[in-house]
Amino acid sequence: MFKKILIANRGEIACRVIKTARRMGIKTVAVYSDADARAPHVEMADEAIHIGASPASESYLIADKIIAACKATGAEAVHPGYGFLSERTSFAEALEAAGIAFIGPPVGAIAAMGDKIESKKLAKQAGVNVVPGFVGEIEDTDHAVRIANDIGYPVMMKASAGGGGKGMRLAYSEKDVRENFESVKREGLASFGDDRVFIEKFIESPRHIEIQVLGDKHGNILYLNERECSIQRRHQKVVEEAPSPFVSPEMRKAMGEQAVALARAVGYYSAGTVELIVSGADKTGQGFYFLEMNTRLQVEHPVTEYITGLDLVEQMIRVAYGEKLALTQDDVKINGWAVENRVYAEDPYRGFLPSTGRLVRYRPPAEVDHVRVDDGVYEGSEISMFYDPMIAKLVTWGETREEAIDKQITALDRFEIDGIGHNIDFLSALMQHPRFRSGNITTGFIAEEFPEGFQGAPAGEKLSLQLAAIAGVLASIDAARAAHIDGRLDGPAEPSTSWVVTLDGVERTVEIAGDAVAVDGTSVVVDAPYIPGQRLVEATVDGEGLSLRVERKRTGWTFTTRGASHSLRVLTPRVAALSHHMIEKVPPDLSRFLLCPMPGLVTAIHVAEGAKVEAGQPLAVVEAMKMENILRAEKAGTVKTVAAKPGDSLAVDAVILEFE
Repeated sequence: MFKKILIANRGEIACRVIKTARRMGIKTVAVYSDADARAPHVEMADEAIHIGASPASESYLIADKIIAACKATGAEAVHPGYGFLSERTSFAEALEAAGIAFIGPPVGAIAAMGDKIESKKLAKQAGVNVVPGFVGEIEDTDHAVRIANDIGYPVMMKASAGGGGKGMRLAYSEKDVRENFESVKREGLASFGDDRVFIEKFIESPRHIEIQVLGDKHGNILYLNERECSIQRRHQKVVEEAPSPFVSPEMRKAMGEQAVALARAVGYYSAGTVELIVSGADKTGQGFYFLEMNTRLQVEHPVTEYITGLDLVEQMIRVAYGEKLALTQDDVKINGWAVENRVYAEDPYRGFLPSTGRLVRYRPPAEVDHVRVDDGVYEGSEISMFYDPMIAKLVTWGETREEAIDKQITALDRFEIDGIGHNIDFLSALMQHPRFRSGNITTGFIAEEFPEGFQGAPAGEKLSLQLAAIAGVLASIDAARAAHIDGRLDGPAEPSTSWVVTLDGVERTVEIAGDAVAVDGTSVVVDAPYIPGQRLVEATVDGEGLSLRVERKRTGWTFTTRGASHSLRVLTPRVAALSHHMIEKVPPDLSRFLLCPMPGLVTAIHVAEGAKVEAGQPLAVVEAMKMENILRAEKAGTVKTVAAKPGDSLAVDAVILEFE
């Protein structure tokens, strides 16, 4: 077995590989950029080598620096993780030339599957279902129109070398093809250096299902069941689960055998994933089609590990060393259900804008009762603008799908993240959504269910009552503590046992008598151990557990749980009665300002002082997380002052422009 391997990656996947290597008794080498000098993967590894500046193009993407680090440390093999150099044939070839093992598939397989047009041709030859379409060279727009008409609308036009949602356009008519074909070509050329386009039938009610394959260098190839990855936002996966609630045993076998046939056709070994687009409208189980093959480990691999009991990173290392697979297809089982949520540094309340900054507080849930957290950050880490905004992956396992989902909700409530925006509330809302829980999902789920954006999961009557009861208990604990303060001029205070709790405009009376709690006259059994200043409260109401992140406010509390932050005003009955006479404070009108929606770098200002602008006109461009965000005028007006200039690094809500 290898004595030392280098991980050519960063963040949670680097930590993940190190954990397995350590368990196998293999020494590890980490590489890091300036931004990652104090990152967890650097601390975890046995050795660490600095490879350059913060931008990936100056560090993690330079193959020569990775190879030099291998030679300097004596690393015999490289695990590429995912992203960066993981699917670059030139990197695998350079490692081979240097006598260093690549913990991944053969170069030929990477090359064959890296081209969407060629991979579809190979898939068809291997007997794999492919979406009806045209995968040859398309001459011009007129040729594209003829092809689309022959296939039948709707059709999808895709850049051959595309990925991540770039270079894709949906056409419902000939007019759409004529308007967008050249645009797809230009996008493909600009983003990937390749202007080839293919056209295929658009699958209605589409589900994204993928088959995990695993092969060795001795010709053995297995399929490790499927993962459902249909919950996506802008073609980026958000939630993954294994198995799929849609796939039947017969469908699984047909999918798996076709995936193995494709892998065999390209001489595949190591771990890989065959991605399929599946028609949710086709109940026969035959409506699945090849999408692409990822010749690397997937972000969502933990859900497969949970249901099969296999460590995929270990299998990749053993295969790279030349070992045979120690199992057969009959040994691959499905045990229970696993769900994975990707915790991102993004603000769902602001249109999912990326968030950068320091993790002032980071406390993930405890890894107990089949809760797994894969992360590469710690409290105090910087979420950098240079890399992917993932904070952690939360994986849960249960005997049933419902149990695994319920564990997600509980674990998400136990995350403590301060300092940056994050999507915890949104993930919890997804887990609670009736349509998701029913399994009736498609790749359009998020766009369909949250068309106006995300405003927090609504609190039903039951949750509102629970929160009011807990607020009354916490207020009583605070009042009892205050009663012990010595030196009061009017003597010891008598703590209140009666409270008026207001949530979403609804007032509830909470009475506390010893251990007895009554909400609007109805008895409730509440257990809410709390010490003033505590941030996370583990409560039970009528025997049902509820984890809350709590924050004391001047007149009450903010409870964050079940996918939303809830502001509760908690007053004694006398103060509550008097409060009705208070004048409501109106928030300031900020409509005359253009505010920076996220921490980022101003790359362009398109207007000057005195300029007249129209609704929709571009005003400024702010770059964050490697993405440019164009800020547009919401209405017509005249620019009074310009407070920012290109090159400025702005905090969230910083003023960029002011209108008259």
